[in-house]
Amino acid sequence: MSSRVNSPAPTYRQEQAAATKRRIAEAAQRLFAADGYASTSLAAVAEAAGVASRTVYAAFGTKREILNLICESWLERADARALAASVLAEESAVGRLRGAAHWLTVLYSTDFDVVQILDAAMDEDADTRTLLRSKLRGRNRVMDGLIASVASELALPLEQAQSIFRAFAAAGVYSELVIDSGWTPEQFENWLSDTLLHQLFAPAVMPGSRGPH
Repeated sequence: MSSRVNSPAPTYRQEQAAATKRRIAEAAQRLFAADGYASTSLAAVAEAAGVASRTVYAAFGTKREILNLICESWLERADARALAASVLAEESAVGRLRGAAHWLTVLYSTDFDVVQILDAAMDEDADTRTLLRSKLRGRNRVMDGLIASVASELALPLEQAQSIFRAFAAAGVYSELVIDSGWTPEQFENWLSDTLLHQLFAPAVMPGSRGPH
């Protein structure tokens, strides 16, 4: 019989280091959202986090690595990976497609300023663009998988349906409806859910529409 090997518990120093990294990342997120990613220096991040500049450099090395932690923390707060798995476990195709709209809404409503920061940072150096494109590919793989799970009910080719979902996931769509026009996340989810059903499924598959009310 095999014995279970437990990972050693983190030491106090490791816990302190992780807490410092989180505090730096949270301060950086506020500054990136308020002042812009490009305009924010590591010195400004250090001041906002209440640490020395050398601490920021020791913890991250580059601003890009702070951005990476901001993104990963956001995905953890949204529980994005577990939520995608639960959507795929839905029994009906309609439930999975509505679940896809729910997944995107939860992701964006958890911390939309991270979406805006990532979008703006695409104009930065090549290494930053490489990082962000990797994150975007990861998001798109999840989204494409959600649409692939309803392939048998689609009224159009799978790749076209996946492209439509990715188009609705553009940051500007959520920003226009929720941030600028005052929709609630629930209204956005209802609208996206109904729109995807009408766009992607044959009429015989679609239940009644709920709309953005």
